[in-house]
Amino acid sequence: MAVKRVLMLVGDFVEDYEVMVPFQMLLMVGHEVHAVCPGKKAGDTVKTAIHDFEGDQTYTEKPGHNFLINYDFESVDPGKYDGLVIPGGRAPEYLRLNPKVLDIVRHFAEASKPIAAVCHGPQLLVAAGVLKDKGCTAYPAVRPEIELAGGNWLNINETFSNAHVDGNLVTAPAWPAHPEWMSKFLSLLGSRIEP
Repeated sequence: MAVKRVLMLVGDFVEDYEVMVPFQMLLMVGHEVHAVCPGKKAGDTVKTAIHDFEGDQTYTEKPGHNFLINYDFESVDPGKYDGLVIPGGRAPEYLRLNPKVLDIVRHFAEASKPIAAVCHGPQLLVAAGVLKDKGCTAYPAVRPEIELAGGNWLNINETFSNAHVDGNLVTAPAWPAHPEWMSKFLSLLGSRIEP
């Protein structure tokens, strides 16, 4: 399997499972992953938040961990990456205010490179203007934004365990979908895992 270089956009209060698990899964299969955050450099950390589904009207939120940034945001050249991962949590709601973040997202969309977005991650896709006529799922509270951006909302599974592919884009509603979400992203990257 050829090693792929993957960029991951993170920020403070990114969802814990949605950053840690995909990061580790991609490393496990041999890919190079650069986790970056505006205003931070390699060796800095972001705080994570754990979102859980405990029968309330929305998710609950608890303190997570400190996640290590391993590459400088200012050094990112999106042309040198094969794929993009956008975790959810609270980070996307303010990362979408950063013009360079949106330019990075647009690069991957315009170049038809694989993009994996989960939970609130599609907020970056909405802000970058890359969802027109694309099928997309996300945490249900993001549905109005996706529809206003011209995306086609997909309520694929009330258990949050499924993912959807539309061209170069793979989206999922929340971290319970990791196995299918990451499997489909790896497929888009051209990665094959052999026993």
